[in-house]
Amino acid sequence: MAYVGTPIDVGNQFSSLVGKRFSGDASTTAFTLDVRANSALDIEVFVENVRQDPNSAYTVDGTTLTFTAAPPSGTNNIYVVHQAPTVASVSPTAGSVTASSFDNSVISGQTELAATPADTDEFLISDAGTIKRIDFSHIKGQGKVAQVVSAVNTTEYATTSSTYSDITGLTLNITPSATSSKILILMQMTNRTNNGSGTNANATVKLLRDSTDIQEMEYFAQLTIGNGNPDSLIHSGSHIYLDSPSTTSQITYKYQGKTNSNFRAFVKNLIAMEILA
Repeated sequence: MAYVGTPIDVGNQFSSLVGKRFSGDASTTAFTLDVRANSALDIEVFVENVRQDPNSAYTVDGTTLTFTAAPPSGTNNIYVVHQAPTVASVSPTAGSVTASSFDNSVISGQTELAATPADTDEFLISDAGTIKRIDFSHIKGQGKVAQVVSAVNTTEYATTSSTYSDITGLTLNITPSATSSKILILMQMTNRTNNGSGTNANATVKLLRDSTDIQEMEYFAQLTIGNGNPDSLIHSGSHIYLDSPSTTSQITYKYQGKTNSNFRAFVKNLIAMEILA
């Protein structure tokens, strides 16, 4: 008939008993075992082939065996047999453990991360149902302002030239932390165009990244006012530009201006913000 009761475990094998020999010298009482023991009853100890009483002849603490009296001198005249060896471990074959074998509490969160994760710290994500690891560096701070650099200057800039020159106070340096970062440029200044003849006067301003022209703006315009009287228009000008420099080297942003008559600018503000991609 078929076997009745709990099926026999045929997948594992019994572990072999572990033994250890020592040589006494009539003075040493403590000896170090290769395998830990939880109590004196877990091991059998023999001296000169005579089994020792675990209740009085010795004690055991982890891997330390201590006799109450020093064994006599002799070569390998002490031996220990572990009666309760460590149970053999069984390693599952590759791919045999599936997701359904784990409880949701396996990742318990018992340890709290007390600081911002390092770039090499990893998170688990599901990529179309496949669990994968991803470094924090790939997901940190997207859309976050990483740094802000600003320049404020009240020194007046004036030019009557039709050739571009640097506008005083509208220059700053910024060093992006990643090549994927974008730089948001914000500029504001109060300006005046004047030619004193009642005819049109205008100024043109452009933004540069290092020596590269990025954008030119001809929005500071003065239409004819009066009948030959000196014309002057004071107003605020501003500019916003989102740049993609693709570098981690220092960048210099600056504004230059030119005019067809007389252009002055003062109370100038320039801000550069690094936006993480």
